[in-house]
Amino acid sequence: MPVEHHDLIHELPEYKDKIHALKTSDAHFRRLFDECHELTKSIENMQNEVTPVATSEEETAKRQRLQLKDELLGLLAAA
Repeated sequence: MPVEHHDLIHELPEYKDKIHALKTSDAHFRRLFDECHELTKSIENMQNEVTPVATSEEETAKRQRLQLKDELLGLLAAA
């Protein structure tokens, strides 16, 4: 079963230009974006069973990603 992509640009295409602008001008946003991107890749590997982990570990990673996305969305909305 294919895994959906949950990266920021796929989930918030209306913010594509703002995301690009903030990635180039705001170091804090860039760090959070990169962290979220890496976490998303890790979660996709867990879901594809490339990286086998306990369900609880996968769920914890998903909650971390959600917190990062909430913070990133706040920064996008404020920009």
